[in-house]
Amino acid sequence: MIKRALKHTFTLLNVDHVDLDSKWNYKNVISPYFRLYYIDAGAGEIWDVSTKIKLEPGFLYIIPSFTLCNLFCKSYLSQYFVQFFEESSDGISLFANNRSILKVKATEIDIMNFARLLEINPGRGINRSDNPRIYEKNIFYKEYQELNNRQSMATFTETHGILLQLVSRFLAPDIFENKDAGPVPVKILSAISYIQLNLHRDLSVTYLAKRANLHTDYFSRLFQQHTGERPVRYIHEKRIERAQYLMVTTQMTYAEIATQTGFENVFYFSKIFKKITGLSPGNYKKQMDLVNF
Repeated sequence: MIKRALKHTFTLLNVDHVDLDSKWNYKNVISPYFRLYYIDAGAGEIWDVSTKIKLEPGFLYIIPSFTLCNLFCKSYLSQYFVQFFEESSDGISLFANNRSILKVKATEIDIMNFARLLEINPGRGINRSDNPRIYEKNIFYKEYQELNNRQSMATFTETHGILLQLVSRFLAPDIFENKDAGPVPVKILSAISYIQLNLHRDLSVTYLAKRANLHTDYFSRLFQQHTGERPVRYIHEKRIERAQYLMVTTQMTYAEIATQTGFENVFYFSKIFKKITGLSPGNYKKQMDLVNF
């Protein structure tokens, strides 16, 4: 009997092969989806808050969702890229403990997988611009998600299979921090699902515990055991992730984003935003506006 099942699924957004030059120079990019590159020629750099990594031929690179990074090419860079969304049964990202840029040596199978992904998904490049501030808008996401809905079952399944293979290349024990606390109890799964669907509502730990018919302290310990976070911290992180998504994909004001993500006022929103990300919403927005195009 199979006792282990995949909790994470990946949905294609874009895939293409492109030649880039010095115009590929973007700072403070943060995306609600994953980026995965295979470099076949030239050179470039990507870096996050702690690490600068050279982009060089023969290697794969992955940037998990909601990972703040910078992208740079001095003169020439040839790359295959794929961008995709993640969904998980328990609402916890596969890379929740690995929010950093990872690099591995590419294999022949990796190269074949990229070629096959392009072959079965034609016209899925970023046609308007390679500028994240232009193509990262909800309307563009919806266009590409509709393309997924039109795929045949064979193409949809093969695409997901290739994405799983490419992601698996970064899950080796020497580079991937895995903190699997075992099967998540139904009551905790229900709480996670409720949080994800109700970020705009009042989400007190007392209410969540009562909803699960558990004592508040026991609920908090059980929640931390299976998510790695206390409920309040987890709720704050999910609210700020949602806020980052709205800042990237909409023109909403801070007050509107605060309301949409369940904060009682913009001041409290700003306080938690800085606590989670290290930047105030204003400084984060200023850095985005200073991107060198």
